[in-house]
Amino acid sequence: MRNVTTFYTTFASPIGCLLLTSDGEALTGVHLLKEGERFEPGATWTESDMEPPLAEARRQLESYFRGELREFTLPLNPAGTDFQKRVWRELGRIPWGTTISYGELATRVGNPNASRAVGMANGKNPIMIIVPCHRVIGSTGKLTGFSAGLSVKERLLKLERDM
Repeated sequence: MRNVTTFYTTFASPIGCLLLTSDGEALTGVHLLKEGERFEPGATWTESDMEPPLAEARRQLESYFRGELREFTLPLNPAGTDFQKRVWRELGRIPWGTTISYGELATRVGNPNASRAVGMANGKNPIMIIVPCHRVIGSTGKLTGFSAGLSVKERLLKLERDM
């Protein structure tokens, strides 16, 4: 098996420092680094602001945070199981400024009884914001589960609501 280079860049966003990763053709990750967290790239990682997926992802994210972009148009290649990828594709169909419940998401992926499995797949989403897992809430309307923390989820939903 050959070593595959992972390209990466970081940038300061209104919610904190984002780490963007790419395989050179598509975006593979958007992760929020915790404050004070030291990021250690892997042996096959190369820092680059110029790789087309990274440069375009940065541009689109900056536009999103200004309230100017409501739909991302980036090539994506998240690593996950077939079920996770099906959930993530469905997340991409949730319109800007709207929310759905985990139960609704389970129904949309064809298994209305899989709310818990959908929630687990949602939590494994490696491309936050662009694949809008923050738009999924509890059936009571309460904010639940978000890998970057509920305060970040609340800020993203408020940004979309207010713009």
